Amino acid sequence: MHAELLMARELARTAQAEAQAAQAKALEAEARAVQVQAINADLLARNAHLELMNALMRRDKYGAKSERASRLIGQLELSFEELEADASEAESLAAQAAAKTPTVGPFTRQRGPRRDFPAHLEREKRVIPAPEQCPCCGSDELSHLPPDITKTLEKVPARHKVIETVREKVSCRHCEKIRQAPAPFHVTPRGMFGPHFLADLVFQKYGLHQPLNSQRDRLEAQGIPLSLSTLADQVGAVCAALKPISLLNDAHVLAAERIHADDTTVPLLAKYKTEVARIWDYVCDDRPFGGPAPPALMCRYSRNRRGEHPRAHLAGYTGILQVDRYAGFNEMFEQGWADKAMTRANCWQHGRRKLFVLVDVASQLKGKKKGSVPLLSPLAREGLEMIDQIFAVERDINGKTAEERLAVRKEKVAPLVDQLKAWFDTQRKTLSRHDPVAQAIAYFLNDWEGFTTFLEDGRICLTNNAAERPLRSVARGRKSWGFVGSDRGGERAAMMFGLIGTCRLNDVDPLAWLTDVLARIADLPQKRLHELLPWTWKTLQNSNPAELAA
Repeated sequence: MHAELLMARELARTAQAEAQAAQAKALEAEARAVQVQAINADLLARNAHLELMNALMRRDKYGAKSERASRLIGQLELSFEELEADASEAESLAAQAAAKTPTVGPFTRQRGPRRDFPAHLEREKRVIPAPEQCPCCGSDELSHLPPDITKTLEKVPARHKVIETVREKVSCRHCEKIRQAPAPFHVTPRGMFGPHFLADLVFQKYGLHQPLNSQRDRLEAQGIPLSLSTLADQVGAVCAALKPISLLNDAHVLAAERIHADDTTVPLLAKYKTEVARIWDYVCDDRPFGGPAPPALMCRYSRNRRGEHPRAHLAGYTGILQVDRYAGFNEMFEQGWADKAMTRANCWQHGRRKLFVLVDVASQLKGKKKGSVPLLSPLAREGLEMIDQIFAVERDINGKTAEERLAVRKEKVAPLVDQLKAWFDTQRKTLSRHDPVAQAIAYFLNDWEGFTTFLEDGRICLTNNAAERPLRSVARGRKSWGFVGSDRGGERAAMMFGLIGTCRLNDVDPLAWLTDVLARIADLPQKRLHELLPWTWKTLQNSNPAELAA
């Protein structure tokens, strides 16, 4: 019996050892499999990063982004984002699996040098003191070495506070009159909110397109219950306070030598249905030809797209107007408009786009039935290549003086334009007028004079992109706020879009600008209001701060 018991124990130990060995092998195999997955995920992420960098460098080298390039880069960025997250997750899983077995080492991804955090961020230094005695031998004879510094980016949650201003009163025993310091200034009548709160409120609404109900919910989650009507009242009061600055900004735009104009749709909440209203933008930007005037944006709202609206917005203006071929602008380029007619400059990008959609697969597949084959036009590609040669020359002279731009255009661009015109005339004779290529050609030839104005004036740009860029923010905002509640609401939105857009054109932080303006606008006399315009405000901020307090 004793021998049998010993044999059973030996068999149990053997089985246990074999089970442990099998478990170790299984863990090792699992760790190696997870490690291989992590390596593959890392390779995929690095490959996606290389593809993205290649696309960005090609765009920087060969010209401004086209519609197709923009979509491609957006897709590559999204793909890289997901693959990078996959690789980081796989690395963590590999480290966890490697910790369970001593035979498989952890997988560490190769990363580039870490960039330092921006210098303007607030620094908080936490010093962990070194031990006073050696933990090994207990000796106190220690010499200090250069310390190691670990930097961590942390977010400080927004804090709200209530400022209680106590105004003491005194009564004169001689004349029996009561004296008291004046009440603190509030931006809004009967207001109870400071400039920082109000600036953040309107910037969130018009700059980041966060509706007031979303802001109300966020404040309520932070323990500050405010009604929607209260927030709406403050928005209206702030817009009224900023109206004088908006008028000065609009006057600056209308005084420019050249203006870009465009429009976009905004849904308007009506009684029985949602109507399609418009936001018009007018941009002055002299940076392409080295002009001294600071850039600015003026926005207007209208209930529809009738031509009377832009004519009213630009009443009396006689400079250069860069637009698309919307017929509502035509009257302003005819004799009898103000003192003289405006100079028309058409947008080549609009014309190029009509040819581009005929060679772009994604555009061709839109609206087609499933399984249908896109029809790519070789003629459209030929015309597109000729137009791209003009764009390539224009990119090289961007930022030069008007005289230098004009000289290069007469030498290099004019022959390319003449060649393109001859090609247009030849192809138009051989194509049916219903052919898509013929329609794209007709878009150019029906107003060829407007497309060639830039050859006679170095101040004119080739495209109207300066007006289209600010409207992208409005297009993104439509997905958040859905519609404009009223005509007055549309007018307020247009005014704030113009001020915030002007800040962005001048590289000014809109939130900081709004905060300072709302804090100072009541104390500034009328003749000094121009100091609050974004470009002047930026100059004063970068100079002696004492000038602001003067």
